[in-house]
Amino acid sequence: MRLSAGIAILLLSSLATAAADERGERLVLREQGADTFVAGDSARVSQPVQGDLLAAGGELRLAAPVAGDVIAFGGTVRLDGAASQDLYAAGGSVALEGTLARNARVAGGSVSVGPQARISGNASLAGGRVEMLGTIGGYLQAAGGRVYLDGRVDGDVEAAAGELELGPNARIGGRLRYRGGAPLKQDPAAQVQGGVERLEVPVRGVARRVHAPAVLGVWTFGLMVMAAVLVLALPGFSSRVTEAARVRFGWSLLAGFLALAAIPFAVVVLLVTVIGIPLALLAALAFPALLLVGYVAAGIALGDATLRRWFAARAAHRGWRALFAALGVLVIGIVALIPWLGALVAFLALIAGMGALLLTVPARTT
Repeated sequence: MRLSAGIAILLLSSLATAAADERGERLVLREQGADTFVAGDSARVSQPVQGDLLAAGGELRLAAPVAGDVIAFGGTVRLDGAASQDLYAAGGSVALEGTLARNARVAGGSVSVGPQARISGNASLAGGRVEMLGTIGGYLQAAGGRVYLDGRVDGDVEAAAGELELGPNARIGGRLRYRGGAPLKQDPAAQVQGGVERLEVPVRGVARRVHAPAVLGVWTFGLMVMAAVLVLALPGFSSRVTEAARVRFGWSLLAGFLALAAIPFAVVVLLVTVIGIPLALLAALAFPALLLVGYVAAGIALGDATLRRWFAARAAHRGWRALFAALGVLVIGIVALIPWLGALVAFLALIAGMGALLLTVPARTT
């Protein structure tokens, strides 16, 4: 991934300053050198990209050739074109129908590789449901509640799934190793050249079983209290953060992702200069706070959205908002404990919350 950290910092600053002026804009496209940045509620990339492509939004469709890497985050992500480098994608639903010259690293609620898709390198796919019907030139790593393989993999396959199934068109050139609660379902026509090996599911020790509830009970409870306090103390600001996360979801993901990548780099750069050391120390202290508040902001947004949908008459009541903000943080904390999928949900919540904060801070307070 050749995205320059300097470009990321520049774009992040432009996102913050442009947020107040572009509230009605549904699609924003920025070009920096050969790289292209896209954010919006619904975005389609139909023009060739000479460098890397970074896209975030509610619904993304990438239908043009990309000469560099593709990095995409969204509710729905679909890649129909060709990429000459790697793909990094995450979202509620991610579908690959095009071609990749190198590797694919994808996570989502559902992940699919279509019959016409071809990945020349290796692939790592994780999701609640993973479906691979295309062709992979290297190895495949797959993890999910259900993994269905009905395509060609030239290398080895390693899978961790509640349910693993090989369809009639499955062709594995190497060895299949899998972990799962259920035995492998294999169609008689499926072929595995290197044989099949079922691995033992690791048994978690007592310390591990005690640790997760402890984290949920102490850490998450503290964040729940923090969310409630923020809503009670800053009702207007927390409402604007919720609105930014809802209306400008693509912007929020993009701004949060770039902040996560750019701020640590900026701290290192400032530390090597004498005059920048005080600013670097201030940024280093503020960054963990931004991560913490960003995560809590995602819980507040989830709570507000739930309250508006199911209890609209109480959505303006500060006490109810505080209660549902705490419950929103609790839900994210519980989901975060789910293997594989939980880490993705927590990460997306973190960057979306951070991005919504960055888009809200420049706005005028009333």
